[in-house]
Amino acid sequence: MAPDEGMKILWINHRDPKHPQAGGAEVHIAEVGKRLVRKGYEITLLCERFKGSKPEEELYGMKVKRFGGRFMLHCYAPYFVKRNSGNFDIIIDDVAHAVPFWSPRFTRRPVVVIVHHVHQNVLDFEVGSLQARVLKTLEKGIKNYDKIVAVSNTTKRDLLKLGVDDMKIHVIHNGVDHEKFRPGEKSSKPMILWIGRMKRYKNPFDSLMIYKRLTKKAEMVVVGGGELAKDFARMCEGTGVKYLGKITEEEKVELYQRAWVVLSTSYMEGWGMNVLEANACGTPVVAYATGSMPEVIREGVNGFLIPYKDYDYAAKVIDAVLEEDALADLSNKSFEESMKYSWEKTADEYMKYLEHILKNFS
Repeated sequence: MAPDEGMKILWINHRDPKHPQAGGAEVHIAEVGKRLVRKGYEITLLCERFKGSKPEEELYGMKVKRFGGRFMLHCYAPYFVKRNSGNFDIIIDDVAHAVPFWSPRFTRRPVVVIVHHVHQNVLDFEVGSLQARVLKTLEKGIKNYDKIVAVSNTTKRDLLKLGVDDMKIHVIHNGVDHEKFRPGEKSSKPMILWIGRMKRYKNPFDSLMIYKRLTKKAEMVVVGGGELAKDFARMCEGTGVKYLGKITEEEKVELYQRAWVVLSTSYMEGWGMNVLEANACGTPVVAYATGSMPEVIREGVNGFLIPYKDYDYAAKVIDAVLEEDALADLSNKSFEESMKYSWEKTADEYMKYLEHILKNFS
């Protein structure tokens, strides 16, 4: 089906881009969704409600329908799909929180599942052992989908470990908005930025351990909200680390631009969105060599990879990056590397993939 014929998509995800806890998956929905709408697609986004939200509204040209919380949405989504799938050409199950929505069981329409990262080991950080075992089992249900989009080769590799058939997986990388994220003026003094949600698997406290090992005098700024926010704010008192909590998008861009280096200490990222955003602002990234980081970071080009939890080596690498002579070259290379990615390219890949599926659906 050509885009001018108005392909109708039902997109299911826990959260929408306006949700207070929206993250990378919701950025992905906003950036890809609004571009598909411009190409003539009709998108309905089914997601959970949050305090102060409307049950229905339009967002980026998409029709947003909200129902219940996380658990209730999982109960309601199959019912909605069964009753309404005839009004759509394709259903997208967006699995950002481990548990699939099981849409293929409730419709004869083609269903695509998007997997941002596989949560198996991450669950051990975030929930109790019993709940982790249950969620790990449920996540393995992804292998029952016939059409799977992975946002990175790293996520594809982890899906294969779950027993997913290689032939079912199609990789479409995330992009970056170059109009929003672009180089700006660097801080006059060395500045390190840690940015992310305050989750256990992202290891925000590691930033403090690394900072106190630096030999170069530098400012450390930490940004992000979440369940560890209060503990982190208390722990960084007297350390010289500046914790800002949640900030606006405008403030985030400015910090990316001013930073000399971004530090990432996450145990697992299905795709390093903060790497691309930092690089697009001319800022290299020092990250643990885990998850998709080795896929996104080219050593010595747009950043550096360090062994997991090796605080001493991380500090040594950051000290080297903070040399003024090194900064200009790394900044230019980081920006050039980011130009390989854009949301326009990502949306075009989705358009081709979805049209291929619909064309061959019988």
